[in-house]
Amino acid sequence: MRRTSRDIRVTNRFEVMRHLIASATVSRQQVAAETGLSLATVSNLVGELLELGLLVEVGYQDSGGGRPRGLVAVNPDGGALVGIDVAETYVHVEVFDPTLTVLANVEEPLHPAENRPDQVVAHIVSGVRSALTEAKVSDDRVLGVGVSVPGQIDREGGVSVFAPNWDWHDVPLRSLLSASLDLPLYLDNPLRACAVAELWFGAGRGHDDVIVVNLGTGVGAGLIFGGALHRGATNSAGEWGHTTLVMDGRLCHCGSRGCVEAYVGAPGIMQNLRDLTPDNPMLHPHDQTATIQALATGVAAADPVALKVVTETARYLGVAVADLINLVNPDVVVLSSWVAKHLGEPLLSEVRAVVGQYALARPLAATEITLCRLTGNPVSLGAAAFALEQLLSAIGTVQSRPPPTPSRTRAVDRRP
Repeated sequence: MRRTSRDIRVTNRFEVMRHLIASATVSRQQVAAETGLSLATVSNLVGELLELGLLVEVGYQDSGGGRPRGLVAVNPDGGALVGIDVAETYVHVEVFDPTLTVLANVEEPLHPAENRPDQVVAHIVSGVRSALTEAKVSDDRVLGVGVSVPGQIDREGGVSVFAPNWDWHDVPLRSLLSASLDLPLYLDNPLRACAVAELWFGAGRGHDDVIVVNLGTGVGAGLIFGGALHRGATNSAGEWGHTTLVMDGRLCHCGSRGCVEAYVGAPGIMQNLRDLTPDNPMLHPHDQTATIQALATGVAAADPVALKVVTETARYLGVAVADLINLVNPDVVVLSSWVAKHLGEPLLSEVRAVVGQYALARPLAATEITLCRLTGNPVSLGAAAFALEQLLSAIGTVQSRPPPTPSRTRAVDRRP
């Protein structure tokens, strides 16, 4: 895809803002040195962000004999961002300030029968309203709302193209949300949201090639190539959960058989348990979360059935991860989302052992396999980052809207 000068400017603006979020206070000269951009470019971009109210001047730094260098920081009072993680079993909403510090969070459960678009939209709207109230943020201070929804997403059109676990096809989700939320809305999916969160704040920082394996009800892989998010031609890259693992195997929600998701997603893990002992008390037939939590408790207590289920799940997952390593040759593979969080180190240890058997030696030696170490919800964090990205992309266009309190000079107490 041909990149215009505006595309390059937006990319540079995003890189500068990302660097500033990761720093406490910093000079323009430091940003230029650490991003590789020219001082003139950084100064222009910082000027735009100051004008928008996203940055503030916070004093000066001794330059060792020359003119003191002005210091800037992200303005925590420059508005609010909302990140929403819509999963098959819950809707999690977080409100952030521009430093991506959490101001409030709300979670509403989604019952299995609540899978119609109007039902999911009602929970999203309710969660946003509750979270903004808790954070004491009015609508006019919201800079953007990032909404992560499972499945394939048309970002430009705001459409859920295909969500196999809900059997959604071409649902105009942004339009449905806009009827109740007069806020800037941006849609994407959890694979990319998790990948961005890891790239900015987690195991992906400082690495160019990263795979974030999302283990929940659904399964997929967020892909970072060359330090940038890889979306593919139709924003569908990463649907690794719907690659074939077992020929003519279990039926998957997507309609195919033998998909990775059918063996290592939460319903697949429940089936692994059911295949071993159909009446085991750890199995909660209509509650994925309770089943995975019970398995985690069982593993901690050395329950032989729970250990066997995790070993069997890791066998499938390890083979599939080995395929990713052989194909992509990443620096890091991160196991993320709620299933990975609950099963934790026991799952990671077993996966590493299986990957060691099936991955090629050279790419495996260069790959770190780890759990997501981010506190909080990485999908909501990544979704908020998408909203920030869209805001930065709109600077200078009719869509951009500055926050209502653009303070240019003030003292800022930044969290580490």
